[in-house]
Amino acid sequence: MCQFFESIKTKDGLIFRLKYHQLRVNKAFEIYYPTMQPISLFDELNKLNIPQEGTYKCRIVYSETVQSVEITPYIMREIKSLKLVETYLESYKYKIEDRTVYKAAFEQRAGCDDVLLYKNGLLTDTSYSNIALFDGENWHTPQFPLLYGTNRAELIERGTIVEKDIRVSDLKKYKRIALFNAMIEFGELILDTDKIL
Repeated sequence: MCQFFESIKTKDGLIFRLKYHQLRVNKAFEIYYPTMQPISLFDELNKLNIPQEGTYKCRIVYSETVQSVEITPYIMREIKSLKLVETYLESYKYKIEDRTVYKAAFEQRAGCDDVLLYKNGLLTDTSYSNIALFDGENWHTPQFPLLYGTNRAELIERGTIVEKDIRVSDLKKYKRIALFNAMIEFGELILDTDKIL
């Protein structure tokens, strides 16, 4: 049985990007359980006693039904360097709980803090975040990431980042790289591109 999950950010009692998380759940149900009503993340979160102070990760694992829900304090990882690693991972519109292939890619970081993945010569993501690169004027995010993140979807909708194919050979045109995901806001984790090895 395939299991999926959503990691939802709460900060000081506020829930982040619930609409985008629900859309991703809906996509998983559309593909895997087309005759079933998607679970409601809103209903699941309403069952929780969400802390009113601090930043927390709410992890909801599901298949046809909710399998588990846990809420834990969140501390952002420190990332100071990225190792370029080629991948053949498939792209998904939803999050699969089995992250074995991502862990295997992460193991290739060769002393760096994380990996920057590329497929067919095009940048995709890191092992746990979407990316955007700054060319001095605009922030570009890969048009075909491995994971279509909720924060990424919101940033594109707002016009903060723009989708574009970014080849490994294009890296020299960019000054900075931003890493972001459901828990990390855009702008909180930015590296100079010379930290990509």
